[in-house]
Parts: sequence; C-alpha cells; structure tokens
Amino acid sequence: MNPRRVLLKLSGEALAGAEKTGYDEATVKEVARQVKISVDAGVQVGIVIGGGNFWRGRTSNAIDRTKADQIGMLATIMNCIYVSEIFRNEGMGAEILTPFSCGSMTELFSKDRANKYFAEGKVVFFAGGTGHPYFSTDTGIALRAIEMDADCILLAKAIDGVYDSDPKINPNAVKYDKITIQEVIDKQLGVIDLTASIMCMENKMPLAVFSLNEKDGIANAMQGKINGTIVTA
Repeated sequence: MNPRRVLLKLSGEALAGAEKTGYDEATVKEVARQVKISVDAGVQVGIVIGGGNFWRGRTSNAIDRTKADQIGMLATIMNCIYVSEIFRNEGMGAEILTPFSCGSMTELFSKDRANKYFAEGKVVFFAGGTGHPYFSTDTGIALRAIEMDADCILLAKAIDGVYDSDPKINPNAVKYDKITIQEVIDKQLGVIDLTASIMCMENKMPLAVFSLNEKDGIANAMQGKINGTIVTA
C-alpha cells in the first residue's frame, strides 16, 4: 500500500496528552512533524479530529441528543482550528472545511474546493462531522474518504491495532495483522461504529489501525508501512 491520498483520524483525547482535556502542544507538534514528512513527499492529506477532549456526547438527560451532538460538532471545529494553526506554524498550508457555515472561521465543504486545496499541497481539515446529529466522526471520516476518493483511512489510536478482545481486560487478546471489514462487523470489534463500517464495506474503503504513540507511526502509515492492523474492504 503506497497511498496517494489519505484521510487521517485523530482522537481529541489523544491531542490532550496526559491532561485528557484541552491540548498538549508538544503532542500536536509531533503529529504535525510526522504529517509534514508525507506532505513534502507529495501525499495529499485530509484530517478529521474527534471532539472528546472537550465533549463526550450526551452525558445528561437534561440535554437533548441533537443539542449534545451539535456541541460535539463545534468541539471538532475548535480542534481543527487549533491543530491547523500548529500545522501552519510547522510550515504547511492548511484549510478547514465544514458542512455548515461558520462565518469566516471555516469554508463550506465542497468536493471541488477540497480537491483544489489538495492540488495546492495543503492539508485539508474536515471539521463539523457530517453536519447532522446521530452521526459520529467515524461516519464523518468514512463519508469524506469515500467522497474524496481517498486510498485509505488511517486511524491513529491509543491502541496499536485491532484485537479479538480488549487487551486492557484480556491479557491473552490476539492482535490481527489483517482482517476484513465484514469480520469486524460480524465480530463486533468496534474499530469504527457500525454505520461507518457498513459505508466502508459497501464502498470498498480500506482502513489501517495503528498506535499514535508509536515512534513515527503516522509518518510510516502515510507511506504505507503499517505496524498495526490493515482492515480490508
């Protein structure tokens, strides 16, 4: 696998570092350093970031699900504004696209606009999820990867691949080097949520799961060197 265009998913919690909330600038700068290696090599990079460092969904029955999801969408936009600025500071061009208008802070998503920025060698941040409640950022990245004809989705996680059970609970959990998205669905392995999994299966969008904490893990994955799990479609 030697990708031409990739979409990278980062968790908000991962960007927060040990504090688990807000941002850890050193962590974000390290992500930027690794992404720049591939951008300089001509790989077109899109990024989706979760909002978990600010908001973890509906945590109170006093908040309507739709409103909770809207807060989550805004959290992803805040993350993309912050991370894109770090990327620019590290010498990359970056643009933020959202499925709804955010004044002058972002631009409205269109495939043509995203392709224009990719052609200019810029990193494109897809913020705001799908723009609708009841859809996660997993579904958001699956949708954008399919729309943008990406070669694969890269999932940088706190865990170093896909296991048959939770390795934090089961010390004998077995890691898969390769697995199909159909198996992920059948075995309910939870790599991405069910909606996103079915979208990837139907549209033959492969994924790679690897550890964000591995040295040069992102840089290696963007060059097709996956030290984790490849999920085939």
